[in-house]
Amino acid sequence: MYIKNTVLAAAALLLAASAQAQIAVTAEVGTTGVGAHLIFPMEKTLNARFGASYFQYKYNDTASTVHYTMKAKLQNIDVLFDWHLIDNSPFRLTGGVVYNGNKVSMVARQDSNGNYNINGKTYAASQVGILNGGIEYNKGAPYLGVGWGNALSTDKKWQFSADLGALWQGHPNGRLVQSGCTATSAACTQLARDVAVERVKMEADVQAYKVYPVLRAGVSYRF
Repeated sequence: MYIKNTVLAAAALLLAASAQAQIAVTAEVGTTGVGAHLIFPMEKTLNARFGASYFQYKYNDTASTVHYTMKAKLQNIDVLFDWHLIDNSPFRLTGGVVYNGNKVSMVARQDSNGNYNINGKTYAASQVGILNGGIEYNKGAPYLGVGWGNALSTDKKWQFSADLGALWQGHPNGRLVQSGCTATSAACTQLARDVAVERVKMEADVQAYKVYPVLRAGVSYRF
């Protein structure tokens, strides 16, 4: 919550500082979901952007040896700065900070025989009980990238906009929880150990997503 409030406060200060300036708005879609940005000038070749994006979807996947039904939620709030190397040039270098609400929730799916494969061992789903988890990332994430489009240039009101960059999400925080084991005490103890090993394997599987690729395209309008 602190990171989110900090990003929002920074955006509010920027908006207040440019209350009398010309502004533009961009609607866009891409790997961060569906979103929009409010754009206003800071200096002759420097613009600021404040925006948000959101999307969610469900899919089936496997982490380590366990099959899951997963729900990915993409939700970001960002404050970005676009440096146009030449005045009115569409090419830009972009950097900023993002409140990163990206996360994945997961519920284990039993196989056709009614079993789970946990850490290489077969367990009856009826004895395992509930097995679910999730993956979250650092809430504060720096962003670096390049882009095309200068919504505040003086030649036309409608323009194309594109971003290509990377969001540094950091080390993923995995959670895998089992509850309601109905097997023997010894079997439940072993199950708990195997679930703990699966959680470590799950985190290892998603290490590649420490850096989240950002590709967006949209249309901007200058007021």
